Amino acid sequence: MVSFSFSFPATVWALDGFGPWTATGVRGLLAGLLAVACLAGARARVPARAHWPALLTVAVGCVLGFPLLTTLALQTSSTAHSAVVIGVLPLATAALSSVLTGRRLSRTFWTAAGLGALTVVAFTLQQSSGLPTLGDIYLFGALLLCAAGYAQGGRLTAHLPGWQVIAWGVVAALPVSALVTVLALAVEPVHLTGEALVGMAYIAAVSQFGGFVVWYRGMALIGVPKASQLQLAQPLLTLGWAVLLLGEHLSPLAPVAALVVLGCIAVTQRSRG
Repeated sequence: MVSFSFSFPATVWALDGFGPWTATGVRGLLAGLLAVACLAGARARVPARAHWPALLTVAVGCVLGFPLLTTLALQTSSTAHSAVVIGVLPLATAALSSVLTGRRLSRTFWTAAGLGALTVVAFTLQQSSGLPTLGDIYLFGALLLCAAGYAQGGRLTAHLPGWQVIAWGVVAALPVSALVTVLALAVEPVHLTGEALVGMAYIAAVSQFGGFVVWYRGMALIGVPKASQLQLAQPLLTLGWAVLLLGEHLSPLAPVAALVVLGCIAVTQRSRG
């Protein structure tokens, strides 16, 4: 979660020199090349055909959809605001996982999950004078896609090593990442700065690959629903980085909303299915 908590600030840095489509394509391309090298070095076998639908979900949700939509959102939404909205991701992940696995979760879980989701919606509407902004729509779409990728990837860790789940996911997305990179570079200007290069290196090597290696390993050890709730620290950490690294001024409601969501997630963590 610490590695993921830097993702939004690093994306903002990358946007200092790259357009949103270019940033998405390049991060996927670099992560894909890194994954190819790792898979080749480990002489990993190509996954069975039955695993590819889930791997494609990881590719679409975690490698393409989430990075693109959050990058587009961060053009108009602050890092702090985005962190609070994405804070409901653990609840969405656990809910989708329960649907996919058929596991019945307790009424306490669903009550807490619903309260957490309502808190985020209320915060979003309050910040945008009653109507969600385009950035908010991007963020809600991003969290749904990412939750699907997390849930399906977590299921795959029962059959594949955790690091191979994300490795094959970014490799599956490699053709699209390469195409997006080529097309975006033709229309979006690039201004290489120190911040842009550092941000791009981080979101490609850590946010898009390295962080997922550890994340999927953790889900394999403790299960998707429980692991997803450990994300509770991410929004609060990102709020801190937004202030310390980007100099943002927090809305008074941002930490309040984040703490309410954290409390809801803590309840779901303790609830029994």
